[in-house]
Amino acid sequence: MMREPLTAKSQVAETSSDPVVVYDRVTKAWHLLLGDDLHFGYFENPQVPLSEATAKLTQEMADWAQIRSETRVLDVGCGIGGPAQYLAREVGCRVTGISTSAVGVEMATSRAEAQGLRDRVKFLERDGMANGFPAESFDCAWIMESSHLMERKNILLAESARVLRPDGLLVLCDIVVRNTIPFQYLVRHLAEFENLNSVFGKQFVELLSAYKQWAESSGLTVLRTEDISEAVLPTLEHWRRNGELHHGELLELIGEDYLAQFVRACGFLERLWSEEKLGYGMLLARKST
Repeated sequence: MMREPLTAKSQVAETSSDPVVVYDRVTKAWHLLLGDDLHFGYFENPQVPLSEATAKLTQEMADWAQIRSETRVLDVGCGIGGPAQYLAREVGCRVTGISTSAVGVEMATSRAEAQGLRDRVKFLERDGMANGFPAESFDCAWIMESSHLMERKNILLAESARVLRPDGLLVLCDIVVRNTIPFQYLVRHLAEFENLNSVFGKQFVELLSAYKQWAESSGLTVLRTEDISEAVLPTLEHWRRNGELHHGELLELIGEDYLAQFVRACGFLERLWSEEKLGYGMLLARKST
């Protein structure tokens, strides 16, 4: 059953680090803060618009995965459908997007209808770690910035590999650990990490090398990995600017306290980037025949 969007200030202020609850209550606000695509951008020039950079990251993934018009794509953790709609519109392929957020699925479906894309893209409320699709249903498993919210990444990659046809490709990008964070650092900055979880949902961030191991354990051959931390870093400054640009509307959607927490979280992420503790990585793998 579809859940109603939570937009009242009192509802948004409820404390929870459950990713589903967080996504449902702030999806509309994030559309303003993070842009249409709800993900980081790839900046060849820090001054380009956020929308151009987010499209560039989507195109980078599409190029890595060699997506063509005949490719059947499973978008795991589809958000409000921006990347799926981009692929359907620009490449002409068919995309099935899944998310555990009913609000996100509803918004993605409405946006696809408005763009005349419903014949090539659909969105379903399903779990990436138990997606329910038959084996060998897709040519590409697309995991864009959703894996950091899933604790059992080995199951996520195994389930994504299961629904790939032989020679199918898995492409993934997400926030990653660049260098192991000492326990003392975690304790010293506990309040900042708790704020990150409050704003973005509880996160389970791992090394890019760990993703490589999980992919190989799932029967995939890793073809390529890349650290693109510096290229995506300007995203955080753009998110803060969006907070200023849409300040009045955001206060109505999420309230002053949450907006301040969001800005604080962006600043802490920039610090983690500068100290090379967190960053951003991409991975491409092929299913064995």
